[in-house]
Amino acid sequence: MAVSSPTALRGSIVIAGVGALQGVGAAIARRFGHEGYPVVIAGRNSDKLLATSAALEADGIRVHAISGDVTNPEDVKRFIAAAQELAPLAIAVHNAGSNRPAPFLDLAEDEFEIHWREHALGGYNLARAALPALVARQDVGLPFTHGASLIFTGASGSLRGKAGFAAFSAAKGALRNLSQSLAREFGPQGVHVAHVVIDGGISGERLLSKIPGLAHQRGPDGLLNIDAIAEAYWTLHHQHRSAWSQELDLRPWSESF
Repeated sequence: MAVSSPTALRGSIVIAGVGALQGVGAAIARRFGHEGYPVVIAGRNSDKLLATSAALEADGIRVHAISGDVTNPEDVKRFIAAAQELAPLAIAVHNAGSNRPAPFLDLAEDEFEIHWREHALGGYNLARAALPALVARQDVGLPFTHGASLIFTGASGSLRGKAGFAAFSAAKGALRNLSQSLAREFGPQGVHVAHVVIDGGISGERLLSKIPGLAHQRGPDGLLNIDAIAEAYWTLHHQHRSAWSQELDLRPWSESF
């Protein structure tokens, strides 16, 4: 592995679960991309993905977009391979998965399984594909400041199961436990594994397109700002290894919890 160039030292980042430009995945890509990290963005919606990629490129970011699904291990291998072609992988982010609340007795088995596949299985697939490359960064003796991170986007549903959210909470709880197990196994190998609990509504296209008046209703900074979330991911990756966070929870200042 060549590590002489600044790009190789920084490494690349792959973000699985990118859609609209005004979303968490794109915000993470923008934050790391502005610092010189080559970025691979992956998602299922090709139209949104290509539009986001074009906007990021216009903003001066070196980005490669690749369509695929985290529930398909072969797709995930393609994500990692694409990132490795840009620079040795340094960060992998699992940001994929949806949330479709339903009364439990109306919750079909296939819907329960779809949630599990998107969140838990998707996290497993990304970890399986990314960890060999992330561990390899340590094998060439890079300083910890150019280390490796595996970050999972979680939710408050991983901590408590609200009525009507059985499928989402079960899937997110599994993802959280996966992150803890991986942190204990791969932290000693130099990989920073972290789980980010997003507790509150996100001021992005997905939520605001469904509830247009929500931002006004919540008031200033009453929803999570996507760029502020991305800043937390940047901070996690650059934490000193003597004080790593395995879990970080983010919520608006006015959110009850």
